[in-house]
Amino acid sequence: MEHIRLPKVEHVKLLDRVSARKSRVGTLYLTATHTIFVESEDGVRSETWHSSSSSSSSSSSSSSSSSSSGVSLMVHCKNFQLLQFMVPEEQDCQDILLSLQRLSQPESYEELYCFAYKPNVAEEERQREWNFMDLRSEYKRMGLPNTNWKLSFANQDYKVSDTYPSEVFAPESATLPVIVGSSKFRSRGRFPTLSYYNRDNHAAVCRSSQPLSGFSARCLEDEQMLGAVLRSNPRSEVLYVVDTRPKLNAIANRAAGKGYENEDNYSNIKFQFMGIENIHVMRNSQQKMLEVCEQRSPSMSDFLEGLENSGWLKHIKAILDAAVFIAKAVSEEGVSVLVHCSDGWDRTSQVCSVSSVLLDPYYRTLKGFMVLIEKDWIYFGHKFSHRCNHLDGDPKEVSPVIDQFLECVWQLTEQFPCSFEFNERFLITIHHHIYSCQFGNFIGNNQKEREHLGIHTRTHSLWSYLWTNRADFINPLYRPNHSQTQGVLRPSTAPYCFKFWRGLYNRFERGVHPRQSVEDCLRTIREETEQLEEQLASHKQVKVLGYPTAWIFTPDIRLANTPQDYTSCFLTSSPRPAGGSPVTPQDLNQTSSFNSNGSDQESGIADLSVQSPFSEDSARDSDEAANSAA
Repeated sequence: MEHIRLPKVEHVKLLDRVSARKSRVGTLYLTATHTIFVESEDGVRSETWHSSSSSSSSSSSSSSSSSSSGVSLMVHCKNFQLLQFMVPEEQDCQDILLSLQRLSQPESYEELYCFAYKPNVAEEERQREWNFMDLRSEYKRMGLPNTNWKLSFANQDYKVSDTYPSEVFAPESATLPVIVGSSKFRSRGRFPTLSYYNRDNHAAVCRSSQPLSGFSARCLEDEQMLGAVLRSNPRSEVLYVVDTRPKLNAIANRAAGKGYENEDNYSNIKFQFMGIENIHVMRNSQQKMLEVCEQRSPSMSDFLEGLENSGWLKHIKAILDAAVFIAKAVSEEGVSVLVHCSDGWDRTSQVCSVSSVLLDPYYRTLKGFMVLIEKDWIYFGHKFSHRCNHLDGDPKEVSPVIDQFLECVWQLTEQFPCSFEFNERFLITIHHHIYSCQFGNFIGNNQKEREHLGIHTRTHSLWSYLWTNRADFINPLYRPNHSQTQGVLRPSTAPYCFKFWRGLYNRFERGVHPRQSVEDCLRTIREETEQLEEQLASHKQVKVLGYPTAWIFTPDIRLANTPQDYTSCFLTSSPRPAGGSPVTPQDLNQTSSFNSNGSDQESGIADLSVQSPFSEDSARDSDEAANSAA
């Protein structure tokens, strides 16, 4: 709390970016973990909560429209929300600005929200949250260990690489001296190790960092290590080495004593560059795209030109191109692949995880996707705290690497809407909590740091929260037994197949008119379909019991055009009229209640003075309620 100069400011206006008439006036509160805007109008209290740690930048400027309107405070959030406040007093605005800047850039991990987040959960339950994920079970699902791959403890106590997990899978023929020697020839000691294993054809996806080869250096142990990876796939005589960087970047690294493998020194390898740009290019690209998204009312040409100039979708395509290459090599050619970039924790994580999504249907399920992030991102040392700017550090270390991975998966869900168990909301929720720091999963840069911080003993796990609320994240179109769902995904990476992810980057821009979620509509249709299936099953049961088929029909007055259309409920034989439901002979004696409910039994014309549950008023009310909910 010592960082908060002013904990409360009254008469603050929260501006609406679309309509000034929708702006709200209330009280702004600052706490150690959240910024809270409270609006009290007509006795109704409305609160808007925002995590302080997820603010990326804040700025203030004096209002030029009116001297009495106050000072503008703009808050850019890491979840792409843009908040604009009007603060009456300039000094108050400056105090809020300085407080937010300090709260959004903590100097130590202890200041992060996850260590203060204490829900009403028993300690035993909190411990079970962290037992939800078991990576040994995941490797066992792949069929490991086996005669080709073994669980290696070479990195126990992180003595070989402090950014790798303590347990990794290595080729069965790789001895400890070979592993240690290879690690000394790789950047940050990140030697080749297993990421994904295809138990059907024994092909594997491995990962590492770049070799310290320079222009001519070589390492016998590293050459033996790649030979061991090759021998672990008895059905192939070649190994692909995929360098995710542009070739010019890799050549430039040779001048610094790093670089890439020399094919003359390694037996039976095929080299492939993929051209994915570095973290600095990606950071600038996203910033340009967000500047376009934050324009109040851009023209179509301005928006499309700005999106094109940002190069964002071009970078997404490059990642997917690399993943498709690896998936084809493993599934169609049966060839193992070694993937690396510079240090093996950014582009390598992207490509390995996206290719796994293409290869394995399990990673397209709710739990499988969480396991994938845990394995390829958290355990293998993606630097979340640096890349996501959790602490006050070097701004050049910040980059939207994990954002790009989530977008690649979203692009795949758009091409294969029936192949993923989870929906868009699931991806957005994960993105939100990566930056909110509410849970401990993404705190720190590697497993060694997390153990030192006591993440598993002091914080809560996001995965348990997502699993508990999994009903919110189910894709209604998911077809688990569909042939396409079960097989390898083969997406098109043609330029016209890529879309702008409005649901993530502009999800807070509600616009003038409310938007209705397509997913909610699909969920409603699915529920109605299930009801119809139940009615059909009931109808079949009636036929088996030998009862005459009868349907009770309730008209929808909203569809009526003439007085004759306003008919009361009636009975008919098969086939079933629209909107009907089956009845048995025991139900027939109840039809008199329908016929006598304000209707003329002889003419069949309903008494319109009787309020019907399907009246135009009720229809209008339901539509208005739907619009309000949207």
